[in-house]
Amino acid sequence: MARIDFESIAQSYLGRDADPASFALKPMNHEWMDGGAYALLGPSGCGKTTLLNVISGLVRPTFGTVRFDGVDVTDLPTEQRNIAQVFQFPVIYDTMTVRDNLAFPLRNRRVDPATIDSRVTEIADMLELTPDLGKRARNLSADAKQKISLGRGLVRSDVAAILFDEPLTVIDPHLKWQLRRKLKQVHDRYKLTLVYVTHDQNEALTFADQIVVMSEGRILQVGTPQELFERPAHTYVGYFIGSPGMNVLPCRAEGDGVSVDGVGIPLPESFIHQVRTVGGVTSIGVRPEFLSLADTAAGSGVPVSIVGVEDLGQYRIVTARLGERALKIKVPEDVAIPSGDAYAVFDAGRTRLYSDDVLVG
Repeated sequence: MARIDFESIAQSYLGRDADPASFALKPMNHEWMDGGAYALLGPSGCGKTTLLNVISGLVRPTFGTVRFDGVDVTDLPTEQRNIAQVFQFPVIYDTMTVRDNLAFPLRNRRVDPATIDSRVTEIADMLELTPDLGKRARNLSADAKQKISLGRGLVRSDVAAILFDEPLTVIDPHLKWQLRRKLKQVHDRYKLTLVYVTHDQNEALTFADQIVVMSEGRILQVGTPQELFERPAHTYVGYFIGSPGMNVLPCRAEGDGVSVDGVGIPLPESFIHQVRTVGGVTSIGVRPEFLSLADTAAGSGVPVSIVGVEDLGQYRIVTARLGERALKIKVPEDVAIPSGDAYAVFDAGRTRLYSDDVLVG
């Protein structure tokens, strides 16, 4: 395995003199720790696959340096970087058996037959491919073919990193869950450096130790699932992580407090002081999970109007109106929801302040 460092990396498909705003990857520095499990998370077109291809060598960055364990590999082709890559759609040999497909990366590197047999058996068992080892790949389902592709990426134990580019897209939903667990077990057992591209937050949250959230070619935040959920560093991270995402409410200091559309929000003095001093366009960020409803003000409630309720089984999502803003509130199934006018109670310790969309408190 290897530590991978990005030093002032930037990528433009329009040339070095292009407008920096058009870059597929804006200038960035980043460190991928040896043995870490990372998810690159973001919407289509945000630069995730470009970043992955910079690591693998399929794309040479327009600017900057890529290092593996301190060694400059920026100009090295993919085959000299000692990485394995698993793509969105299966990359296998249809005419070969499953056993030969799994063994191919090892035979190509002249690994001894006993080690090949041991690794193929281990990986096939892990991916539940053992009954299919003698079958030709062309006769198998799309799910099985993608499992073979995953196995080809995992069979080598000497790679610097294993890169996954949305590898579960063609997989049955139930099998996706199983394979995510398998990949997590593989990482826990072998401490491989894994980088996994996905637009699916559930995949990212269940697979990775560290999630790298991207938007428009930039890395907005790197953190654990809990850090991203509880302290989004940017309002975009708050929107993107969670279902529904974070409520972001433009606010301002007014009199002795903070208001949203003229409605006062009960918050600590330290929070109010920050709103007065940080400058820029300020917003309150609070997740639906950190709001509750009451039918009386009870000293800390904010008047809202209930405009909709979605029943999702174990909980309900209430849409309330606060001033001119929609507010999403997550309510347990067994908690009564007031009708019409009600009061929203903010968890002050979990309410965040943003200035120009960046977390300040």
